[in-house]
Amino acid sequence: MADEQGTIAPNVEGAGQPRPAGEPPVLGNVQAGDIQGAFGTIRFDDTRPRRGVRSRVMALLAIMGPGLIVMVGDNDAGGVSTYAQAGQSYGPSLLWTLLLLIPVLIVNQEMVIRLGAVTGVGHARLIKERFGRFWAWFSVIDLFVLNFLTIVTEFIGVSLALEYIGVSKYVAVPIAAVALVAITMTGSFRSWERFMYVFVAANFLVIPLLILAHPNVATIVHHSFIPGIQGGASSNAILLIIAIVGTTVAPWQLFFQQSNIVDKRITTRWINYERADTVIGAFVVVLGAGALMAVTAFALGSGPHPVAFTDAGATATALGQRLGSTGGTFFAVVLLNASLIGAAAVTLATSYAFGDIFGASHSLNRGFSDAKAFYVSYTLLVLCAAGIVLTPGAPLGVITESVQALAGVLLPSATVFLLLLCNDREVLGPWVNRPWLNVVATVIISILLVLSIVLVSTVLFPSVDVTRLTTYLALGLVVGLVGAGLVIWRRGAGGAPALAVRSEERASWTMPPLALLGRPQWSLGRTLAMRVLTGYLVLAVLMLVVKAVQLAGG
Repeated sequence: MADEQGTIAPNVEGAGQPRPAGEPPVLGNVQAGDIQGAFGTIRFDDTRPRRGVRSRVMALLAIMGPGLIVMVGDNDAGGVSTYAQAGQSYGPSLLWTLLLLIPVLIVNQEMVIRLGAVTGVGHARLIKERFGRFWAWFSVIDLFVLNFLTIVTEFIGVSLALEYIGVSKYVAVPIAAVALVAITMTGSFRSWERFMYVFVAANFLVIPLLILAHPNVATIVHHSFIPGIQGGASSNAILLIIAIVGTTVAPWQLFFQQSNIVDKRITTRWINYERADTVIGAFVVVLGAGALMAVTAFALGSGPHPVAFTDAGATATALGQRLGSTGGTFFAVVLLNASLIGAAAVTLATSYAFGDIFGASHSLNRGFSDAKAFYVSYTLLVLCAAGIVLTPGAPLGVITESVQALAGVLLPSATVFLLLLCNDREVLGPWVNRPWLNVVATVIISILLVLSIVLVSTVLFPSVDVTRLTTYLALGLVVGLVGAGLVIWRRGAGGAPALAVRSEERASWTMPPLALLGRPQWSLGRTLAMRVLTGYLVLAVLMLVVKAVQLAGG
């Protein structure tokens, strides 16, 4: 059954017992409880195969949620602003960047799916148990700072959206904060997920908004598949592309989806359905982002009098003038919806992570009396973030800028731990990464690190030549990846070998109790690489803090 931390506890003979070296683990089911989704229930003892189309669709509807919500939640207030800026500043020419992000989203979150379903514990707890308290605290403190600032930006989005329709932020922000807390404290995962689906459905309001903008379909298709930058490559364009990546691929997604899978009681038997949930979510988020970019591109970024981007509130006003009051109101509602689902998901990811670290009960299936620390931490995050937005003179512009820079700094390190855990044979057994997936994940991490260095460099040194810096770093990346590939090929290494088990055994394989697992031993090279990464992160974060203080001081 689910233990107090919302994790899966073995409940059959032999599950999680030590095994002789070289032998597969003893396989068996675990009692995790029924899956109670927004659109259906799957009983724990229901192991019948789904063969017909209707049966599979019903199972997918019951399981869907964690993947779709984490993706749509990523189209938050910061995302809406970034996509609007891209369309207003560069027309539809940057649509191709969104298609490139689909495989990145799917690869990252697919690894998270396996970790959640196979281990039954949250991402932060796995880092703590496998790599020690230092790395766990390092990851969670970074996550907390970034997430808190992100939640502040979500409430900025709430205030901008509702001020457009005449509601004061001193009314809008408190109501939004209370609503978010009330939605989360129902004590029912199913109820919470149904509220999230309301936000997911509202995300599709961008479609009638796109119709109002009268886009040129042929132009959209062309720029979606043919890379280019209107006006040519420039420092501002490259920084905006980095911002698109940073707002679409965020560290909190890893922590949220893994814990949400555990909370929903999705086990290895249902991994393929959760994969489908995530793939659907990836396409939904990219289509929504592309629609927003196209709306502002055709309504505001083209014609004889293009409108320069300032903030999302000004974009709503401009759309109201160009498309009529309906267009401006639709954009404001899309911004409000994005802010609310973003705040809900990011805050929950943070509370999940702190529950993992402190060993406190953290589950949406528990009421307040059974999970006080979980709900109190969630409430405090929401109220404090809302309070900052309502504070006169608060440096909201600096906070918004800092979120993008900090996300760019922290994302590579979060993905590194994800890759290490997915190659941990003691944790995932037959579900460890295949060699080809390690290659893809390594390339993704390397690209994210290059983008992180570029972003940090431009924040700290505004006069740097971004185009030249990006070119040099990209060349260095190619040389480094080719060299590393040759070394790995000569050694014949490709990651941890998967256990050879039958498909039915693989479908029921679960991680042994963490207490029985030995701490993985790092090679000297891996240890040095992690120390270098840590040094870069610490130095970059400290310098960003200094820069933020300077900006706040005028």
